[in-house]
Amino acid sequence: MADNIIEIRDMKVKYGVHEAVHGVCMDIAEGAITAIIGSNGAGKTTIINALSGTVRREGEIHYKGKPLTPKAHRVVHEGIVQVPEGRRIFPGLSVEENLLLGAYTIRDRKLIEKLLKDQFRIFPRLEERRKQDAGTLSGGEQQMLAISRGLMSNPRVLMLDEPSLGLAPVIVDDVFKHIQRIRDEGVTVILVEQNAKKSLCTCDYSYVIENGRKVMEGKGQDLLRNDEVNRVYLGADRDCQWDPMQDTPQ
Repeated sequence: MADNIIEIRDMKVKYGVHEAVHGVCMDIAEGAITAIIGSNGAGKTTIINALSGTVRREGEIHYKGKPLTPKAHRVVHEGIVQVPEGRRIFPGLSVEENLLLGAYTIRDRKLIEKLLKDQFRIFPRLEERRKQDAGTLSGGEQQMLAISRGLMSNPRVLMLDEPSLGLAPVIVDDVFKHIQRIRDEGVTVILVEQNAKKSLCTCDYSYVIENGRKVMEGKGQDLLRNDEVNRVYLGADRDCQWDPMQDTPQ
């Protein structure tokens, strides 16, 4: 079994007097995809915002066996990178320029060149459009660019916030296949998603969050067939209709 790269104990997050996350405990296995699922407003994004240091939190977070800094800029330097909801690419700059902005913490030019080549290997469509204005990309291409820009920081842990939001179903399939490929490249992935079915079909382990509390956890395939998860999040559609291990993303 993989070692835990992140351990969260009794995490609490407050916005003023309102407590949005209530004593959550999680273990994030190194080299795996861990999904955090739940309805809109359940506290999923707040949890990864707390990890990235963009909101204040209470409790203990250990990263690689040591307390994780609460300072956002230092979290990135430690190797934890968040790709926010909504993509937030820079229109007016080319695809390649957007990618290079993701490497702002790296001073080794040879490493930057290697990381750029890696992105074009993982996302060949971006190489085809490397000189194109990022603002003219399709929604799916912009999402790939946002993920790739996060990878340009050479992270140990990549946190993805709603990567399927607003995308057509066929593009969602493509994005999730890329997420598994990133895991296979050795990057630990934390996936925050409302698309419970795709998340559970893709992840190695998952946590279910309701009203800021962890209410369930387990392997993705086990939760996919759990009656309560099925009733609340999946309806009658509890089977994976696609195999994320087949077909290399183009």
